[in-house]
Amino acid sequence: PAVPSARVAVAGLSGELARVVELTNAERAAAGCGALRADPRISAAAQGHSEDMAAQGYFAHDSRDGRDFADRITAAGYDSPGAENIAMGQPDAATVVQDWMESPGHRKNILDCSLTTIGIGLADGYWTQDFGR
Repeated sequence: PAVPSARVAVAGLSGELARVVELTNAERAAAGCGALRADPRISAAAQGHSEDMAAQGYFAHDSRDGRDFADRITAAGYDSPGAENIAMGQPDAATVVQDWMESPGHRKNILDCSLTTIGIGLADGYWTQDFGR
C-alpha cells in the first residue's frame, strides 16, 4: 500500500488520476523504462476527450468531430504527441491499469520507453491516458 504522502497531487492530478500515473510508472520501472512526468496540457487533452465521450455517448480514439489524440494533444499546446489508451467502466485506477496491461496494444504504449510525459482524464467511467514524447 502507498504511504499517505504518495497521494499528493501529481502535476495537478489527484486521487485516482494521480494513482494511474503512479501505477503506470511502476509498470514502466519494472520493464526498465524511465518514469513519465505528468503534463497539465496532456491531462487537459485527456480530460477533454473523456468528457466528450461521456457527454456524447461514444467510445473511440477519434472524436466525433474527426480529431484524433494527436490533434487534441497538439491543440492543448503540447507539440509532441505520443500515444493514447482509453477504457470504459473500470471502478478505479488499479483496475484500469491492470486492464491496459493485459491488452497487448495498451501495454505496448505504457511500456514504450520513448514516451516521456503523461496525462490522464476521467469522466463518468470513461478513462483517457495520453502520452507525449
